[in-house]
Order: sequence, then structure tokens, then C-alpha cells
Amino acid sequence: MTTRLPMFPIGSLLLPYGILPLRIFEPRYRVLMFDCTREGAVPEFGVILIERGFEVGGNDERFSIGTVGRIAEASEMPDGRWLLTLVGTRRIRVEEWLPDDPYPLALVEDLPDLPWPAKLDREAGDADELFRSTEQLVRRTLALTAELGEAAPPDTIKLSEDPKVAAWQLIAIAPLGPFDKQRLLEIDDHSDRLQLLASMAEDERAVLAYRLAGD
Repeated sequence: MTTRLPMFPIGSLLLPYGILPLRIFEPRYRVLMFDCTREGAVPEFGVILIERGFEVGGNDERFSIGTVGRIAEASEMPDGRWLLTLVGTRRIRVEEWLPDDPYPLALVEDLPDLPWPAKLDREAGDADELFRSTEQLVRRTLALTAELGEAAPPDTIKLSEDPKVAAWQLIAIAPLGPFDKQRLLEIDDHSDRLQLLASMAEDERAVLAYRLAGD
């Protein structure tokens, strides 16, 4: 079943359970904020990563899978701009883009939120064990990033005790680009997503270690 949803194409990625600060200044998105914050409105809209093009002005190419962001905090500035904080709630797939009137709109379908697997397969072993090994790899990669003096979350950052939430948080803190994280967002299965995250983190760790050795 599809639903009509306001959309916000952007060059940043919002993940489920993630946080995204936004500054709204375009007239079309000021209208979106009015519609989302008026009495009785649902304070949420879809966030979709731009594949090609620019955030301002439209005429961009967009990925088809994104995340619904719920407005956690919002304040309107005297000049009409908005500052807000979004929290990712669920994944969506865009089935059809509607005319941008007065802002981007789409018919979207909610994507399944699968349960956390107790077991994977005989070769992969336990799902929690896979998470722990992937977490260690991401944290080592973050430590190398810090050694190079590059901006990154601390490798000691605490994750949720809920494994589903923690797995998304791990993607959020991983030192990967938005297109890599988009690939992870598009995967339905938790174990497949973790395995790809581990592979990406190992590739990034190897590059960082090589750079450190060169220095």
C-alpha cells in the first residue's frame, strides 16, 4: 500500500534511529514546514539522498529508497528560516514522484522492519557475534581516522542495547561516504547489511592503515 508523503531530497543521508539537523531556507520547504507543524499535522516527511544534481532548485536525480524523518525539534527564525532536528523512524521506497507542488511529494511504500535474527547460517554463526565483530572493526577504523586527524565520532561512543537500533547506529558512525551508507540502507536483511558493513569497514581500515604507514 502506498501513501502520499512530503519529501526532502538532500545530499545527506538519514538512517533509521539516526539524527539529522537541517536548516530550511528555500521558500518551498518553508511551506513544507508550515504544513508539517500546523495543528493536527503529522510532523514528518521523507528524506531521500540525491544521486546527481544539487539540493537547491530541483532538477536532481534521486535514489528510490530513503527514511522517514520525524521532527523532534523545530524553531522558526525571525527571517522565516527554520532550524530543526529530525529522527529517522522507518525506511521507505518511492513508488512514484508527484509534481513538486509546492514542494516535492511522492507516493511511498513502507519497507519491512525484519526481526533481529537469532541465527544466521552454519558458516556465519550467531547474529550477535557478527554484530560484535563488525562493531570492533568499525571502532578500529574510527580510531585510525582519529589518528590521521580527520573528523569522526569517537571510537568509544556508546550504542543502544537494542541490537536492531545499535546496528543502524553503527552504520551512522562508520567513516563511510553517503553513497556507501545508501547501499546499506537499501538492504532488508540485518545479517546481509552487517556483512556488507564489515566488508566496507575493512576496506576503509586498510586504506587508513596504508596512509598512516606512509606518514
